[in-house]
Amino acid sequence: MFKNLYNAVQKIGVSLGLLTIAANYSYAQQWENVGGISTVSTGGTSFNNLAISPSGKYFLSYYDVTAAKGSVQKFDGSSWSYVGGSPGITNSYATYNSLSLAPNGNIYYTNQGTGLEVREFNGTAWSQLPSPTTSTVNYQASAVSPSNVLFTYATHNSGTVQRFVNGAWEQVGNSGFSGGAAFAEMVIGSNNKVYTCNVASGVKVYENTTTATASDNWTLVGGSIVDAASSSEQYNSDLAIDENNNLYVAYVSNSANGQKLNVKKFNGTVWVQVGNANFSSGRVQHVAIAVTSTGTPYVVASRWENDDFSKNTVYKLDAATQTWSAFGGSFISDGQAVYNDLAYDKTNNYLVLAYSQSGTRVKRISLTPACNNTDPGNNTGDLGCVRFNYRGQQVSYTTVRAADGKVWLQQNLGSTQTATSFDDTNAYGDLFQWGRWDDGHQLRNSATTAAPSANSPDGLAGTNAFVVGSSSSSWWATNATSDGWNADSSSSVTSVKGADPCKAVGQGWRLPTSAEWVTLVGAEGINNPATAYASSLKLPAGGYRSNTTGAFTFVGQRGYFWSSDTANSGGKFLYVGSSIVTPASGGPRGQGESVRCMKDFSALATSDIGLAVKPLQVYPNPTNGILNIKSDSSIEAVHITNAVGQKVEAQFSGNQINMQGMPKGMYMIEIKLKGQQQAISKKVIKN
Repeated sequence: MFKNLYNAVQKIGVSLGLLTIAANYSYAQQWENVGGISTVSTGGTSFNNLAISPSGKYFLSYYDVTAAKGSVQKFDGSSWSYVGGSPGITNSYATYNSLSLAPNGNIYYTNQGTGLEVREFNGTAWSQLPSPTTSTVNYQASAVSPSNVLFTYATHNSGTVQRFVNGAWEQVGNSGFSGGAAFAEMVIGSNNKVYTCNVASGVKVYENTTTATASDNWTLVGGSIVDAASSSEQYNSDLAIDENNNLYVAYVSNSANGQKLNVKKFNGTVWVQVGNANFSSGRVQHVAIAVTSTGTPYVVASRWENDDFSKNTVYKLDAATQTWSAFGGSFISDGQAVYNDLAYDKTNNYLVLAYSQSGTRVKRISLTPACNNTDPGNNTGDLGCVRFNYRGQQVSYTTVRAADGKVWLQQNLGSTQTATSFDDTNAYGDLFQWGRWDDGHQLRNSATTAAPSANSPDGLAGTNAFVVGSSSSSWWATNATSDGWNADSSSSVTSVKGADPCKAVGQGWRLPTSAEWVTLVGAEGINNPATAYASSLKLPAGGYRSNTTGAFTFVGQRGYFWSSDTANSGGKFLYVGSSIVTPASGGPRGQGESVRCMKDFSALATSDIGLAVKPLQVYPNPTNGILNIKSDSSIEAVHITNAVGQKVEAQFSGNQINMQGMPKGMYMIEIKLKGQQQAISKKVIKN
């Protein structure tokens, strides 16, 4: 089974801020049929494999009983279709198979046949590659390295890994290292290490490097087996890796432990228990595991004893209690479910499940809490959510009450999440040209094109590329100050008025004016990327796209956010530089910048915000060591972070924090008052 490989992104969070009040949303999420159909295959299936591309496309392989061959299908976001145009891409039976995706977009499918058969799809057609072995194989796995090299792991010679380089297969490490390859699994990390997993006198995980030769022996991760485990075609194990190259293994415990579901993680030294051990309510089969980009594991298994009829259940680990519980209902299938596979759709934040029940079924469940379109409360930092259609799909975005008293999206348009740091790539979102709408040009991988004729909103029909050119020929270069970016939709644009992309969010939503950015910056105390992220809006440094070349600049370093107002040079925007913030900058309209939407909403004045918060004082500030907290409410908890977001330990007693011995500098003190959901943050200087 293929498991997603993610590239680790370093995230630097600086916890500086104003008053922040947290609100939690917990709504029931439900499994849905992917593509709107209950059964993807035309008939019976087995040995399902899921793989998800970085762009959020789903790929599914299985042994197709109707065709008596292996088949591969793709879900493009709206419907399923056969990769290559038809089912049955193998010569014959493919009861054991694997599926993997390369970073360059190629698809690889392996199956038992004449030895180990390997096929490649290059975007146009399938081609059969030379076989790594002509010996009989059953269990097998495949994975692709960050440099697009295909690796296979199979049962021949008691367990052998090979890679395909320059049209030939090379042996990786010593053969026979794993005592076979029963329930073979393989992942490759961004650290260029190859990991295999199999069951042979217990669950075993081995490692080697992507450049290993035949003389570089495989080594047992952690120096020992993961755990004792059951073994049969139904009692399998599964291996997953997260963005930080942490390894997770899910398996069926041995008979002494009730043949129940268990998960362990490698902490860099030894294998450690994840959550409560043997947590399923009875014996299980057909195990699979997936891990999100934030390191949250999910596992699926089919319960096969008593009256459960082998129906499957997905479990999620609760980070607070470190216990496993059913996710999305007690059972997902309504009958016997076998050959489960689980994958994480990072692009759209879905957990995706494939299993066989009279054919292959593929279901998914959103990991974003369901949204009921609730506006935030009246306190700064109160959260809400809004659901709307963007890029043809329904999305849910977090909303926030900012310190200016207004309601804003807490995400950039086109982002997949609220920022977790100022350089969070998942929070950058799309880059719009001033006056343009959601026509595809704003995507970070969109093509470039010359200016249309007429070079104004009414001349954009059929154009979905990013317009580039010299200063005189770039997008909408007339720069008339009477032009507007406030039309309700693309159907109402004119030669002097572009469509406001924020109108798609819902009634009352629009682009901010330049004056509103000025007010927001002052109210939130924004003066650099760190404080922009620490603000209620969680503004990331998404950089900009050049109006002349389409190249990207200052990504992860500076922020650029359009307003709806014009400037002599084109359009006005909020500029968040490394040491300066200008909320009314002017720049070329052809420059691609982030869009952050706000809502017309009657609200408390800025001076009224936070009146519901109990009075609280922190003094003296600056302090030489002892910091006093004065509050009308009891203090439930105190957390301290330094200027780079690291948690700092300090003694707290009698409403005093002892900061003696701590280095000089700026610290953020977060204070939780008893009986209140809000947390109050205070910036303190230690002399």
